[in-house]
Amino acid sequence: MKVILREDVENLGKGGQVVEVKPGYGRNYLIPRGLAAIATNKNVKELEHTKRIIGDVQKKKRSTAEQLAEKLGTLSLTIFCQVGEQDKLFGSVTSRDIADQLRREGHDIDRRHIVLDEPLKQLGVFTVPVKLGEGVEANLKVWLVRKEETDHKG
Repeated sequence: MKVILREDVENLGKGGQVVEVKPGYGRNYLIPRGLAAIATNKNVKELEHTKRIIGDVQKKKRSTAEQLAEKLGTLSLTIFCQVGEQDKLFGSVTSRDIADQLRREGHDIDRRHIVLDEPLKQLGVFTVPVKLGEGVEANLKVWLVRKEETDHKG
């Protein structure tokens, strides 16, 4: 008996696969629990159509992510920081600070996509990876510069 798996089933296959099972296993276990549907021609065509739609959506998401990665790759973000002795920052710059600065520049990136192993604690230029989904990653250049005492922007 051929069935289409609706979910991943251990030792059988992944959701969306058409697999051959014994009739009793299909009728008495998989179908009643909603784990599978009988693989009729209609159901198989519906599955193929759904897979095509999902594939198209994933292509669009990837394309959008690649375009954003290109923009972020050329972007140079400057964050003004108060510093003490030996150019050590008061506090540190975290992914939240970088996300806030990106938002001010017109890029709405979730802070959880900004990959910092640890907060930035001194002045300099840093390359910060940003994961944009669909396997796309951008490298953002972040400049931490001294906030001048006469600078009253914020």
